Amino acid sequence: MRLQIATDISRIKDLEKESLRIQAQLQQAQKMEAIGTLAGGIAHDFNNILSAVIGYTEIALADVPGNSSQHQNLQEVLKAGNRARDLVKQILTFSRQTEQELKPVQINQIVRETLKLLRASLPTTVTIAQQIESDSAVLADPTQIHQVIMNLCTNAAHALRDNGGQLKIDLSDVMLDGSFIEQHPYLSPGGFIKLSIADDGHGMEKSILDRIFDPFFTTKERGEGTGMGLAVVLGIIKSHGGTITVDSEVGKGSVFDVFLPVIKREVDHEVRTKAPIPTGTERILFIDDEKALVDLGRQILERLGYTVTVRTSSVEALELFMEHPEKFDLVITDMTMPNMTGDDLAGKLLNVRTDIPIILCTGYSEKISREKAQSLGIKEFILKPIVMRELARIVRSVLDDEGN
Repeated sequence: MRLQIATDISRIKDLEKESLRIQAQLQQAQKMEAIGTLAGGIAHDFNNILSAVIGYTEIALADVPGNSSQHQNLQEVLKAGNRARDLVKQILTFSRQTEQELKPVQINQIVRETLKLLRASLPTTVTIAQQIESDSAVLADPTQIHQVIMNLCTNAAHALRDNGGQLKIDLSDVMLDGSFIEQHPYLSPGGFIKLSIADDGHGMEKSILDRIFDPFFTTKERGEGTGMGLAVVLGIIKSHGGTITVDSEVGKGSVFDVFLPVIKREVDHEVRTKAPIPTGTERILFIDDEKALVDLGRQILERLGYTVTVRTSSVEALELFMEHPEKFDLVITDMTMPNMTGDDLAGKLLNVRTDIPIILCTGYSEKISREKAQSLGIKEFILKPIVMRELARIVRSVLDDEGN
């Protein structure tokens, strides 16, 4: 009689699977970190380019008649430049390298703008239906809300890509209480905006539905998705005090419902006119290592009435300032420059003259933040691209603050 011994290796197999899963997640995390690093570099370069595009367009607009075709064409260039600026913000948001900026936002405007962008990328077999019945406002970061809508719509469109179908977007006001609040105890009863994004595609089985918000989970083919989209969406919505639900049936499609708390606001029906752009006559030292941006800065500031001296070298700027420290009322410097960065330059300028107000500009930098800039004695911190009105306002604000 032969003795047979059986060993249960299912536990070992489970551990091997778990090990492979953790390794895959680690590789994905490293990939996301690399994307984040790349996003920072893209943002810096793009924002410098957009500073020139937007800035020179604004100057050209001021020099052509308002009723001319050139003026209209330049307005379209400016609109495209601002859209590109928002796109860079989205890249930084995705890589989690930008701070959340909450402000009153009308969701209906973001929905309409997102659908305009989305329509161009969808095949003609996908139809879009929208029913916008709310003009309520929420306290939100508009770039992140744009990301949420774009992500959910893109996922819905992906479910329709084989056979086509309808993508439906509804926006309405709802009151949440009772059983819904019991199921989502972190919500407070009251008024919410409900954004529904539905498709009549292939739908999802319950086993998939239970995992769609898990990080790194994806049903898309390799190379088509990171598995981070819905996880990021969930994080954004929760950070805004809202929630998201999903209902799906195989063969009939899916519906994602986003709920965001509305804020009370007074509706101003009066047409607001823009305040005049503030001007001045003070003396400004403007520093940037890119000649195009130096020329742009000079033109903008001189048009505002200021006397402007420019340098493309931080070292030369420091030498000039050390020779004539009382010659300037304000210094505006870029952050990322060869030989000496903007924050280092600011420190040396303040050592020469402690009361000199400094404005620091950057396309993107991991090394500096608003808080760190202020701790160094820098009066203002501006993210590029800078528009003329914004620059004029900040310059005037800093100079007036120094005069008090």
